[in-house]
Amino acid sequence: MRVFLRRRWMVHARRHPSAWLLLAQLLGLLLYPALDGIAWGSVLLSVFGMGVLALALWVVNRSPVLNWIAWCLAVPAAVLILLAVGFWDGRLLAIGLVLEGALYLYTALGLIAYMLQDHEVTSDELFAAGATFTLLAWAFAFAFSVCQIWYPGSFTAALHPETQRSWMELLSLSFSMLSGVGLSDIMPVRPQARALVMLAQFVGVMYIALVVSRLIGLSILRQTRRPS
Repeated sequence: MRVFLRRRWMVHARRHPSAWLLLAQLLGLLLYPALDGIAWGSVLLSVFGMGVLALALWVVNRSPVLNWIAWCLAVPAAVLILLAVGFWDGRLLAIGLVLEGALYLYTALGLIAYMLQDHEVTSDELFAAGATFTLLAWAFAFAFSVCQIWYPGSFTAALHPETQRSWMELLSLSFSMLSGVGLSDIMPVRPQARALVMLAQFVGVMYIALVVSRLIGLSILRQTRRPS
């Protein structure tokens, strides 16, 4: 019985890798506030980020993209971020965040290609729709982080307007811009930050309009074609 359950779990994991990536991303939303400001919190977050990177590489294997490009982004990103955390080097951190953000964006593009490659909607593609949105949110949060490292004072807020914004604040801004709700107390004040925010708004609107609406339409079409 135990062997049967283990095999069943492995089959489920192979069929729905996007679901595990989505679960890890949502878990991160709960984990980041708990570790924010505590000792070794940044180290634990980096370890968690490495796990998410491994899941992203696994998901890339299911999508029609070149896998070696993902590895070329993931390995240097992991090394640079760990070195930056160990030596508190802002330059290494910025380069590592650029590579990690590029990997998240590359994985999101791979999942979009995976969802658009046929006219059949599977359960894994529905999970991929949610995972892609979180990947885009993380990618732009990395971009915002790099922006404020290179251009200090790029973002401001009503609470402590002169300080650098935390990762959770920038991630919240990214979700707000991509979803189109615009509910955020973080405001871009430098031109480079405003450009990134406008780009995030454009990507979010286009993703929902082109990808999500297509999946919804195909799902409805599949339901109508079923014999009554």
